[in-house]
Amino acid sequence: MTSLQVNDVVRHVGEAELSWVNATGGIWLKVLRVSPATGIWVVANRFEPGVRLQTHRHTGPVDGYTVSGRWHYLEYDFYSTAGSYIREPAGSIHTLDVPADNTEVTEVVFVMEGVNLDLRPDGSVENVIDGTSTLAAYEALAIDQGFVRPTGVILG
Repeated sequence: MTSLQVNDVVRHVGEAELSWVNATGGIWLKVLRVSPATGIWVVANRFEPGVRLQTHRHTGPVDGYTVSGRWHYLEYDFYSTAGSYIREPAGSIHTLDVPADNTEVTEVVFVMEGVNLDLRPDGSVENVIDGTSTLAAYEALAIDQGFVRPTGVILG
């Protein structure tokens, strides 16, 4: 016989249950899942044409699925377009860039393990971002932008 644990149930969050928040600079954010115990966090981002993120390094692997638009890393010669999937190894360093000539918003879902280290031009760490800090920022931005505090984020 199989026993069912409380966390062994399918959890669902509908599109309307989590707001897209303006994270400034042409970046929109929706936090989908955060697991402080495992260090896994899942976000959806919408990037307006011309967005370029700070060069950063991931301490764990990252999976990414492009829903719409086009983007690339300045350090590589491929572009991710709608339907593209990437797998980044732990320790990878890159600069996400959304071409200014894009005709639509680029939407990407990222599954990250560990932390994201924003790097200064000399390679030193300027900022550390993890799932917990991203969730706190997401909640604060939602409230500041007139949304109710998001309660649909899956924890665990």
